[in-house]
Amino acid sequence: MKLLKIPFLPLLFSIINLSCSSTKEVSEKTEEKTSPVAINGQLAVKNGAVVNASGEVVQLKGMSLFWSQWQPQFYNRKTIENLVEDWNIQLIRAAMAIEHEGYLENPKREKRKVEKVIEAAIDLGIYVIVDWHDHHAEDHLPQAKKFFSEIAQEYGKHPNLIYEVYNEPLNVSWSQVLKPYHEEVIAAIRQHDPNNIIVLGTPTWSQRVDLAAEDPVDGDNLAYTLHFYAGTHGQELRDLAEIAMKKGLALFVTEFGTTDANGDGPVYEQETADWMEFMDLHKLSWANWSVADKDESSAAFFPGTTPSEINRKENISTSGKVVRSYLMPVD
Repeated sequence: MKLLKIPFLPLLFSIINLSCSSTKEVSEKTEEKTSPVAINGQLAVKNGAVVNASGEVVQLKGMSLFWSQWQPQFYNRKTIENLVEDWNIQLIRAAMAIEHEGYLENPKREKRKVEKVIEAAIDLGIYVIVDWHDHHAEDHLPQAKKFFSEIAQEYGKHPNLIYEVYNEPLNVSWSQVLKPYHEEVIAAIRQHDPNNIIVLGTPTWSQRVDLAAEDPVDGDNLAYTLHFYAGTHGQELRDLAEIAMKKGLALFVTEFGTTDANGDGPVYEQETADWMEFMDLHKLSWANWSVADKDESSAAFFPGTTPSEINRKENISTSGKVVRSYLMPVD
């Protein structure tokens, strides 16, 4: 102790701080190298499948945020960080509301929510689905083209982006209504982003992928939306998906639930397991509905849960626990 003089203390603290900073930098670099985007890079669609930069078929798994105007508290970095760290998500879906006091009435407010999610996803190295969460998008074509053009211009250089240009069309014609809509929005995106995947909504709440397979949209890196809720949709919908895939469509499950189609009711664990087996078999990427604390069984969290609390087991709902078990790596 007598040999350690006061003048050396600043040097000692500097060495300790330098060591801590170096350790932090190494940790951050290691995390960057092992992130989903660092591993897979630029995604593409080849031979009816989503593939990574090496041409290998890839299956991404993650969560979907709830309607942005009704659950805005989860549209932030803290939510995404906790889902990455404690839920092992590889992608996040930003479900930007269009109607019901959404983007049509509050474009700047809703767009900014999505931008926060995109920026967090880029920083954390995961993929992000930018979802035009609408049931009547053919009536809002100018607004959709403007929004996606701006997003592509701002963020399209990043391989993290996945565009979902129409959440769930209703019972409308594929060839006469949906295909022309998609072609125009695709053109608006491709002016600024020639590479990132665009996912196209299909008739009847994005279930009739077989109809889209009869008359697909021309273009590169296009996938088609398949949505299901385990309590409502079973083998019949899987059969339609099989038909579409056999005709060459790449499918992407941008939304699914463990419950009935209304988002409530029982949690169907066996039916969810059947769908998981199907998606694993065909390497279909998926996002679960939803990151929310709404008082309904499809919400991943109990009412009152905040973004900083979503990693606490006591706050995770039955559905959340089921889905999280499929997200976590197998020991």
